Amino acid sequence: MSNTKVLPLLAPEAPGAPEAVAPCCPPLTERRFSAEEAETAARMFKALGDPVRLRLFSAVASHEGGEACVCDISDVGVSQPTVSHHLKKLKEAGLLTSERRGTWVYYRVEPSVLAAMGKLLTAAPAVA
Repeated sequence: MSNTKVLPLLAPEAPGAPEAVAPCCPPLTERRFSAEEAETAARMFKALGDPVRLRLFSAVASHEGGEACVCDISDVGVSQPTVSHHLKKLKEAGLLTSERRGTWVYYRVEPSVLAAMGKLLTAAPAVA
């Protein structure tokens, strides 16, 4: 068993609400982050701060059907063990999920993760 820590990027707003998404943190322009919120957001951005990881995340997120076999996304200019390392880091940050099917592993970005990231980077509406 793995002892990886998944970040709390998402939290249902109400019990049983299937599509309710709350970002890990408020929008950057809403208020200052608490220390815990800053730590959570920093882990997420750190995972995406590597160009290879960002390319892999983008490859999974944009892949037809919303998921990608590792065999379809591993052409990012590094060796297969390095690809596996970067995918592991993205999973540890809570940005990807995976499922083994036979000899291949399929990765997906949950739509709620993208929604939460979008909310974090969205400017609060201007008050007139």
